[in-house]
Amino acid sequence: MPNWLLPEHIADVLPSEARKIEELRRSLLDNFRLYGYELVMPPLLEYLESLLTGAGQAMDLRTFKLIDQLSGRTMGVRADMTTQVARIDAHLLNRISVTRLCYAGSVLHTRPSGLHATREPLQIGAEIYGHAGLEADAEIQKLVLASLELAGITQVRLDLCHVDVLRELLKNDERAIRYEAELFSLLEAKDIPGLRLISAEFSAVTRAALLVLPTLYGDISVIDRARAVLPGLPNILKALDELDLLVSLVGTANITIDLADLRGYQYHSGIMFAAYVPGLPNAVARGGRYDHVGEAFGRARPATGFSMDLRELARLLPGATRKQAILAPWSGDSSLQIKINDLRNAGEIVIQSLPGHENDQDEFDCDQVVVFENGNWILKKLD
Repeated sequence: MPNWLLPEHIADVLPSEARKIEELRRSLLDNFRLYGYELVMPPLLEYLESLLTGAGQAMDLRTFKLIDQLSGRTMGVRADMTTQVARIDAHLLNRISVTRLCYAGSVLHTRPSGLHATREPLQIGAEIYGHAGLEADAEIQKLVLASLELAGITQVRLDLCHVDVLRELLKNDERAIRYEAELFSLLEAKDIPGLRLISAEFSAVTRAALLVLPTLYGDISVIDRARAVLPGLPNILKALDELDLLVSLVGTANITIDLADLRGYQYHSGIMFAAYVPGLPNAVARGGRYDHVGEAFGRARPATGFSMDLRELARLLPGATRKQAILAPWSGDSSLQIKINDLRNAGEIVIQSLPGHENDQDEFDCDQVVVFENGNWILKKLD
């Protein structure tokens, strides 16, 4: 095997794409700050117990594990930064007030999370801690839409779900709760034949509700349809009321409801959402409420947030245009260096040619050159 061959679903990012990703990262983080979000930088490695706290079995399977040679304990390379940020809020900041935090950094997955996905996403996200009301959920979803608009994407579909619908159904049927993991997978795949087979011995009410859940997908009228066809259990009615209220708080966004889209079901504790855009088969952003995670770090805090992969998002953007630059010769003349420094201080890109070499860049288009004329270094247009 050649020593330059990379593992499957791992890739280098070359100059023009890297610049596009970095400019997008900066603009999104700057926008988060305008909303009052503070940047944190969790470590790439943590002890496994801390890293997987409250994250569920799916995250355990996605996490690379290794042995720390200093302590002998098992460590993990983060596959998601949300739990780390929850630890920072609960254990390190320890604030009583509402806290808004944001982050950006690489994560590593044992397997790709979707079609054409990388195993090394560049994750960016934002979280709100300390407010249990739907106002926080609405702010997070508006921030997702604003972030995508900054990236030049306006055709966004926001898909909403609520974990309490399924949890309330299972809670009322002891036979059904034993098959929770299988039911989650079948609902996510909208596999009605599979649901019909696995639910043969469930109560009639639970079975009928499970079989109708995959069909409860569409515009916001689905909420009223769900009220008509699902059992009138208190937590189900409350969940549908919360979805209804959140739709009104988010406003004019293109919102759909999918009561079977339960990805992250074990991790979340309330409303979940996914953002879909033309050109990507996978959700470009996912998020929702996860109130229970901070409890494992010593302080239960209401929490909601979202994350997205910058590398995947950047693939939707047009190719980066070449930046105008100035070509300068190499010389020991101090006045040339002063000229170059002045140009760079003014924000110009100046590339000095090293002796005996041509310039070959993907990112820069040199349309001016520094030349020595009449005792001065001056700028001239290049043909």
